[in-house]
Amino acid sequence: MVWLLNVHAVFAIENGKDTPYSNVLEEFVDENVEYAILSHRWGDEVNHDEMSKLKTMTKEERDKVREHEGYGKILKSCKQAANDRLSWLWVDTCCIDKRSSSELSEAIRSMYRWYENSKGCYAYLHDVERRTFPTKQDKERYKNSNGWPELFSRGWTLQELIAPADVQFFNKEWISLGSKQKHASTLHEITQIPESVLKGTLSPGQVCVAQIMSWAADRQTTRVEDRAYSLLGLFGVNMPMLYGEGRKAFQRLQLEIIRVSNDQSIFAWDPNGRIRRTGLVLADDPSYFRDCHDVRVVRPDDFIIILRKRLHFDKRTIPPQWGPASAQQLHKYTVTNGGIEICLPLTPYRDFPTIHRATLACTQGEGALLTIDLESRNSKF
Repeated sequence: MVWLLNVHAVFAIENGKDTPYSNVLEEFVDENVEYAILSHRWGDEVNHDEMSKLKTMTKEERDKVREHEGYGKILKSCKQAANDRLSWLWVDTCCIDKRSSSELSEAIRSMYRWYENSKGCYAYLHDVERRTFPTKQDKERYKNSNGWPELFSRGWTLQELIAPADVQFFNKEWISLGSKQKHASTLHEITQIPESVLKGTLSPGQVCVAQIMSWAADRQTTRVEDRAYSLLGLFGVNMPMLYGEGRKAFQRLQLEIIRVSNDQSIFAWDPNGRIRRTGLVLADDPSYFRDCHDVRVVRPDDFIIILRKRLHFDKRTIPPQWGPASAQQLHKYTVTNGGIEICLPLTPYRDFPTIHRATLACTQGEGALLTIDLESRNSKF
């Protein structure tokens, strides 16, 4: 279920007219109604309680709500929805009752679907004053967001850019700047998201884990846990929201991905060796995947073929177990109470017998297989 703003009720109240609509906010099954949706950077916003009571407020109370910066965004979004012949609008600041932890958790789990099912997404660039979409990095104008509008530096807005089929951009004055399809090339430069994903010809489900993580590497969230929670929809997984757990949220996200995927690129973070792994198999943060925008997974059978060529085996020395069955075995791994149980080809270091180089079924750049170093710790019992 999703709360939606009645565009016509908002207009009637704003114009001081009686409205036949009983509520400004109404609850729906999102698949059964056509609606627009807003993507924006939070500021001084109107909350669920204020918007739901808007109709019954006194003039003084209503004027106080109008003072919020977010109220102007709601009105402009309603106007655009009406122009698009849509009667309903979803805005995250007022269409989620954040006083209810269960409703907040449900909203976070459902948000990707809500953006995906929308008929149009209005991406409001509050810091763009010009009438054209920014095409060049400008670190003077956008000092705190790597030279681009702030919307592209936030964690939650990643899924808001990818999930909707139709995203329309607007500047500070709500002048249209064009669609994500029109600006796909520039958006790729800003976000590293492939143009094929932005144009909808390739779904995120067809992209490897490491590459999706790389899109989030430089994005920021107010709460550290949201670095993980904002990625749930992109990976199609669910997990409980536990604010206060800190970076453990990202560890749990990776474990949930492993439960439903055999994509070994999840272990391929930091392929250029900028971060000391110190025995870690899972990454601490999406930023560890910063250099993974060109990582690709390899099919099990192709992985075996590449390994054979790489190790220069001939027919007499190829291990007999390296057949189709082992190809599938190399792509199966599970999470146990003792850690992650996985089968990988290992090559020991000559001078460090306890350290082994494990080869992953994924490549980077021109096709080189990626590897990680693992340490063996044998028990004495």
